[in-house]
Amino acid sequence: MKGRLYGVGLGPGDPELVTVRTARLIGEADVIAYHAARHGRSIARSIAVPYMRADQVEELLLYPLTTESTDHPGGYQGALDDFYADCARRLAAHLDAGRTVVVLAEGDPLFYGSYMHLHKRLAHRYPTEVVPGVTSVSAASAVLGRPLVEREEVLTVLPGTLPADVLAERLRGTDSAAVLKLGRTFGKVRDALAEAGRLDDAWYVERATMGSERVAPLKDVDPSGVPYFSLALLASPAERTFAPEPAAPPAGPGEVTVVGLGPAGRPWLTPEAQDALAAATDIVGYGPYVDRVPPNPRQRRHRTDNRVEAERARHALELARDGARVAVVSSGDPGVFAMASAVMEEAAGFPDVPVRIVPGLTAAQAVAGRAGAPLGHDYCVLSLSDLLKPWEVVARRITAAAAADLVLAIYNPASRSRTWQLAAARDLLLEHRDAATPVVIGRDVGGPEESVTVTTLGDLDPGQVDMRCLLIIGSSTTRVTDRGLVYTPRRYP
Repeated sequence: MKGRLYGVGLGPGDPELVTVRTARLIGEADVIAYHAARHGRSIARSIAVPYMRADQVEELLLYPLTTESTDHPGGYQGALDDFYADCARRLAAHLDAGRTVVVLAEGDPLFYGSYMHLHKRLAHRYPTEVVPGVTSVSAASAVLGRPLVEREEVLTVLPGTLPADVLAERLRGTDSAAVLKLGRTFGKVRDALAEAGRLDDAWYVERATMGSERVAPLKDVDPSGVPYFSLALLASPAERTFAPEPAAPPAGPGEVTVVGLGPAGRPWLTPEAQDALAAATDIVGYGPYVDRVPPNPRQRRHRTDNRVEAERARHALELARDGARVAVVSSGDPGVFAMASAVMEEAAGFPDVPVRIVPGLTAAQAVAGRAGAPLGHDYCVLSLSDLLKPWEVVARRITAAAAADLVLAIYNPASRSRTWQLAAARDLLLEHRDAATPVVIGRDVGGPEESVTVTTLGDLDPGQVDMRCLLIIGSSTTRVTDRGLVYTPRRYP
């Protein structure tokens, strides 16, 4: 007897937005199939993992290419046609053996998804069912808290891969719109929105409902950091008609709360930090950190550049002096190379304004947790940036920590303008540490591009490290287990 094929929608990313039916089918399936790019990491699988069994057969459907450049004789489309035909053959072998096959699809299986290419090749040959899922468009609207359409309004869904003039024409002629497949098309989409006179109304939503969710006015977004899993949204025009007036701040002094957001998305945010953000009338901070706070129409948002900490702190205190409840946001913990000290320094000029610090999970703790327990004994935390202190001071502190046999958690190891300091720090450490000393490189921990690499001090390549990394340099007692976990024993020899 032939097996049964299911194409199931997983929704936009939050595993709790998977439907009850999809969750049940995933748990009952003999075979779980999912697509992935060449790196082999599947977002669909990561969403479905809570519902999968350890004994299920997994079929990784690895795309042969991610751009339109190929030497395939049939070109880009020919390469994809051959790929989908091969995937269909692999799944057909399971179906012919009587196995139940579930194909995972982000969002909805038949909405700009890869599943439809398998459906067209298999649905006429085997019993097939498609289970719908929440689309990214619905998720983006929900995250923004803005309706898509009302009454007779028209919603247009467009792929960003359309020519710019076609995009502009379609955007001019609709009430609401969602433009998908951004990534490399973002600049063109932004230009089309401007050409259509709709740029000021457009919102940017990245990885809606996921831990790394980001929301911002589209005109403020840096094109260089836009991933494929993002979209542009023009909400219902009627939504602007009924926008509430912002509440007037209470009379008398308010307060400033400096809030640590943790290293990544909402799962890393403490309940105390969530309460502080919910109570705020104003959110102040470096633009990307402000974007991590879900927008609330009753709150004012003040986004600033990363290099104006004193001005940002003073602005927050001035707002609080006039009655606002201000949340100044920092990534990680605000007291670790972040905004708490800047606010405290400026607060001397505002003696009537209460200031409160709400701690957050630090990047060092997040990386250490992913790697094992490298901070299990005495350690020091050090920034490699010499923008606010001379390199001679940095070098003396590195040497002192190395001579004291402390584990080092190194923040700000490199940037576009600081390219030589990490190699210099490594050489200083090698004067006191064995070349085999374990080193952990944590990049974007908690985010969509998370990676944790374990290497040695002698093999540390500064070219693999950037500003999004945190390094943990082990002591003489730090060890790496057979499973690749790093730990520093609590007992010292």
